[in-house]
Amino acid sequence: MSGLKQPYPTEEFTEIEDFKSALRTAIREQRANRSERLRKEAGQDFATTILSIPAVKEASTIALYTSRAGEPSTLPLMNYLSALGKRILLPVLGAGLQRDWATFAGEDDLLQRAPGRPPEPSTPTLGAQALEDAQVIICPALGVDTSGTRLGQGGGWYDRALLHAAADAQVIAMVYPEELYDHTITALPREEHDLPVHAVATTTSWQPLPSNGL
Repeated sequence: MSGLKQPYPTEEFTEIEDFKSALRTAIREQRANRSERLRKEAGQDFATTILSIPAVKEASTIALYTSRAGEPSTLPLMNYLSALGKRILLPVLGAGLQRDWATFAGEDDLLQRAPGRPPEPSTPTLGAQALEDAQVIICPALGVDTSGTRLGQGGGWYDRALLHAAADAQVIAMVYPEELYDHTITALPREEHDLPVHAVATTTSWQPLPSNGL
């Protein structure tokens, strides 16, 4: 756990979506206070942690994501995995947030193709079903609890995309240390469509979660 306070609403909510919204706002506000230098340093630390995970070491194809402003940087991890000869799949957002994937072809190939969207590769798109090739899927999160519940950005892109994952694929979420919650004390809200993750990686360590042992 870092020295930062763990964001968590103290008020009562009757609707789960209101609770999620308040929690997302609190986490985003705290993330926004990190300087660009600290975000870059965190990106290196995340890469070190994730490269130590056995499933990552063994994987030939890994689905990753390109981070946006305020998110933990994934660029160092992308470059390290590429140098190791891993095939990297990155999201490509079509009309209406259509789910698609393309292969990472280097940092210089990543461009923001539309306002508000993360940088994307220019390599040919492979379709939503390409995710089946990935042995490991590293997905973004605003928070994760120790039961495997993941709090996403709210669009549902990954919950739908993960329906195409291989049955034995390992899903790993990246969060800062203070964004990992003990579900016995401060559980994150989970709805029926919220798919659990199998492990969580922070800047300092990683751990498997009960949803599936790594």
